[in-house]
Amino acid sequence: MRFMLTKKDIIALNQEFDTGTVINEASLDFAISYAKRTTNWPKALAFLVRAILLDHVFEEGNKRTAALLVKYYAELKNCSTNDGDVAKLVQKIVLKNIVDIIKIEEMIKDAIRKCP
Repeated sequence: MRFMLTKKDIIALNQEFDTGTVINEASLDFAISYAKRTTNWPKALAFLVRAILLDHVFEEGNKRTAALLVKYYAELKNCSTNDGDVAKLVQKIVLKNIVDIIKIEEMIKDAIRKCP
């Protein structure tokens, strides 16, 4: 199954914390474009998380938006998450400036548990 969230959906997630002001639209558009072309949802999510966290897609609330995106998408896939694991995922990507999509994908898989 392909990535189902739209740009509007992702902006709405940011609006849970801030105004939804996009300051790096090109990065968000690229990540969404890639996500919609792949059936590998953890990789699609990795592209979006990377864009939000490292390219600072939003004016404010990037870390919270990325965490909410991981939790929300895991729920869409009937998977469970642990808030602490998701927080550690976001923190590690930011603090270590992890840009490798494969590494981020593996980290997401580690943070998401109990998938059917």
